[in-house]
Amino acid sequence: MDPQIADLARTAGTTMVTLMATTAWESARDGLVSLWQRFQPNSADGIGEEFEASRDDLLLARETGDAESEAELAAEWQGRVRRLLLAQPEVADELRRILGELSPHLADQRPAVGEIRMTAEASGSGRVYQAGRDQHISER
Repeated sequence: MDPQIADLARTAGTTMVTLMATTAWESARDGLVSLWQRFQPNSADGIGEEFEASRDDLLLARETGDAESEAELAAEWQGRVRRLLLAQPEVADELRRILGELSPHLADQRPAVGEIRMTAEASGSGRVYQAGRDQHISER
């Protein structure tokens, strides 16, 4: 699979799930539903309801502190968008346009530095390097 397609699908799925809990949700949903209506009209009827069901799941997961469900929802929508892109590659330009319109809303959703939580585990002679921002490693 084309890495650009995979990256675009990953970005779209993550963006959609991130925006599900914001005031920009309706714009995000409408943009993606319009893609399905134009490029896969046979499956477009239920896609809006599926977005709404995912949003309900996300809001419940956030209320209960269930980070795994949020990650699962993002993966689910990444897969759906990836399949759409594979079936209809011409969707890519329109999807990029929609994501570009939504990107200002994402800036408001990025966590502050104090909110970043990282975990790592290494075994044997493994090493873990984590950073909340820039990281420069010089080993010899």
